[in-house]
Amino acid sequence: MDSGAQVLEKYKMYIGGEWVEAASGRYFETDNPYTASPWALIPRGETADVDRAVEAAHKAVTAGPWAKLTATARGAMIRNLADLLALDADRLAAIEVKDNGKLIAEMSAQCRYLVQWYYYYAGLADKIEGAVIPIDKPGFFNYTRWEPLGVVGMIVPWNSPLLLLAWKLAPCLAAGNTAVIKPSEYTSASTLEFMKIVEKAGFPPGVVNVVTGFGAEAGSPLVDHPKVAKIAFTGSDATGVRIYEQAARGMKKVTMELGGKSPNIVFADANIENAVKGVISGIFAATGQTCIAGSRLLVQRSIHDAFVEKLVALGKTARMGDPAKMETQVGPVTNVAQYNKVLDYIAIGKKEGAEIALGGAKATRPECGKGWFVEPTVFTGVRNSMRIAQEEIFGPVLSVIPFADDEEAIAIGNDVVYGLAAGVWTQNMGRAITMAERLQAGTVWINTYRAVSYLSPFGGYKRSGVGRESGQEMIKEYLQLKSVWIDVSNAEAPNPFVLR
Repeated sequence: MDSGAQVLEKYKMYIGGEWVEAASGRYFETDNPYTASPWALIPRGETADVDRAVEAAHKAVTAGPWAKLTATARGAMIRNLADLLALDADRLAAIEVKDNGKLIAEMSAQCRYLVQWYYYYAGLADKIEGAVIPIDKPGFFNYTRWEPLGVVGMIVPWNSPLLLLAWKLAPCLAAGNTAVIKPSEYTSASTLEFMKIVEKAGFPPGVVNVVTGFGAEAGSPLVDHPKVAKIAFTGSDATGVRIYEQAARGMKKVTMELGGKSPNIVFADANIENAVKGVISGIFAATGQTCIAGSRLLVQRSIHDAFVEKLVALGKTARMGDPAKMETQVGPVTNVAQYNKVLDYIAIGKKEGAEIALGGAKATRPECGKGWFVEPTVFTGVRNSMRIAQEEIFGPVLSVIPFADDEEAIAIGNDVVYGLAAGVWTQNMGRAITMAERLQAGTVWINTYRAVSYLSPFGGYKRSGVGRESGQEMIKEYLQLKSVWIDVSNAEAPNPFVLR
């Protein structure tokens, strides 16, 4: 062996409170997008591993110590997890940067902030209340109670693994369920590191489990498993459709946050400087690898040319390079398959007749090294019917579309199969409220973009998903409602052949 060869870190899965290899003993490499080279080995889980994890989770939710805990005790355990996560946030952020190439400036803040989901749902755990029903039938006492679903399968994407896991796991545990997590094969390391903190927090065996591997080998068996009651998924709409169909065959509940092709709409009366920054944030932050990317810029025709000029000028200043450096503003694409997909879409845009105002190629700057970098790209002369305006690219590619008035802005904004988010830039509050009402999107930002909170529900219209994440009501996505009837009359039972 070459003495200079890199030694890859070797991870194990976490199942039933134990660190284990895949049943097959196989591993696969995970890459650093900045160096375009492998840095760790991840267990290649398959059906046998999924079966073991689901059985452990099912035992924990039905007969283990977790099932016997009071809601208050569950909340305390989740709060302890949050405390430990807060202490380790910077280390987890560094691992995310190494594994998915997102900026340390963003991931450090994100890993510190995601702790709030665990604190929030820890506090909500013992505030899940049923109701006493003033029933119309004399002699009966009727009440309702919310109960956990059981085992929840979680399939987490590669763009923000720990944040999007928190959106699922925190309410899942607060509701009393157990979890089997299947992280993306591109970014499994941070989830496995997170499990070390879960273990340290003292969760009983089987409450949280992780099976790593590929979608067909580990994800599909998880969706199909008869003891999984619900699937929580974030990812592309194409994969979401397949999972939805699979889950339906088992009558499983689902929450799905899927793709987006969000309009970022700028009116002539907007604060132009703020709008330019908001548009940059919406598409070039996170290298455009976010479902809420404002990938369609709708600009009122009267300011179109001037706005695009300012946008391109600011876009040219974006600092690309090592995502582990605080000054870097645009990092690499997370994996080579996505890198090639983004470049393919740029070629499609050119073929469709759109014009390149910025970028339009892979990045060859010295500071980008051997990584999978794409230049921040702006297309003008775009028609909303073009593929680059209709299909989710998931990269730093912006389509600029002019509009005449409010009605045309709404028509273009809604003329897409997605409905995850939208942005509106205007100083007219009447217009802002009307646009928020009429845009078909689960989140509408006015004079800002890309803001999220554990307090506010998040999810999509149309093909952008099913259900919601975050917020108080969302915990019911992880609960089922039971109605209890008690005969308190002590009267002789009536005719047994008649509905009471």
